Amino acid sequence: MDGGGRFAEPLTGTAYAPGAASRPDGRAGQGGPRKKKAAPASRRAWWAGSFSRRASLRRPLFALGRLRRFRSVGIVASILIVTAGASFGVVRGGHLPTVVEWLKDGRDMAANAVGFRIAAVAIAGNKHLSREEILAIAGIGGRTSLLFLDAAETRAKLKANPWVGDATVQKLFPDRLAVTVVERAAFALWQTGGQINVIADDGTVLESYVSPAVLTLPFVVGTGAANRAKDFIALLDRHPALRKNVRAAVLVGERRWNLRLKNGVDVKLPETGVAEALDQLATLDRNKQLLARDITIVDLRFPDRIIVRLTEAVAQAREEALKAKRTKPKGGNA
Repeated sequence: MDGGGRFAEPLTGTAYAPGAASRPDGRAGQGGPRKKKAAPASRRAWWAGSFSRRASLRRPLFALGRLRRFRSVGIVASILIVTAGASFGVVRGGHLPTVVEWLKDGRDMAANAVGFRIAAVAIAGNKHLSREEILAIAGIGGRTSLLFLDAAETRAKLKANPWVGDATVQKLFPDRLAVTVVERAAFALWQTGGQINVIADDGTVLESYVSPAVLTLPFVVGTGAANRAKDFIALLDRHPALRKNVRAAVLVGERRWNLRLKNGVDVKLPETGVAEALDQLATLDRNKQLLARDITIVDLRFPDRIIVRLTEAVAQAREEALKAKRTKPKGGNA
């Protein structure tokens, strides 16, 4: 204060006031919290411009990200559409087996490249089928790899051939394969519907080609004869002399058998008791040469009698002889 009792400095100045940050003597003042000084207008304008520039940079970057995402989705969708179209075309055009085989070939090539190529195939048990035929049936070629060969599938392919009754396939890593087959044997010739086939003893049709090697096989005719031939021919085998004279065994109505002999005689057998009827026929032929006589039919269908039909010439001669005998006057000369 001055000498007149007045303050030397105004109370509203910045030197000291209640709540000021410091006193003129350097000590902290008392009062309310210290107020921050406002930033200059030029600094505020700089921050505002910087924020505006950052916002303007973010907008094109965000748009670019969305464009990239849309482009990726478009590429994936295009690939899916093309793949679906190609798959539909493959299936609709019937090219699926070709594509599958192509994929298998590629897979086998990769396996062969690392040492799983089949170097040797051992085949046993084949008599009718050649080695080349067995390999072709099994689907084994020069590009087949042992790694991806399905033994069960290969066995099924072999058994699907009528000549193969059973088969085993063994994979011997890294590069060897063993195949064993059990072949069916040609048992008889079977004629039905004008077609002659070679059949096995279980009735399986082996082939339609009749080679000279099978011409001596038993010959059976008629619907169902293939499945019943084994049992009937077993009965004939009991009488070798009779069987060698049989040209064909004919199944009639899928119920009973007829024998067509090489000399043209037909033997009618019953539905039941076939073995007994054949025994009787063999005995009559052996003792009385029945089948060598001038007859056309021997009917054994009746258990209590045998009916024999003569040839036309013999029957006519017999009829004339009987007629002459009937017309001849009794006693001496007329």
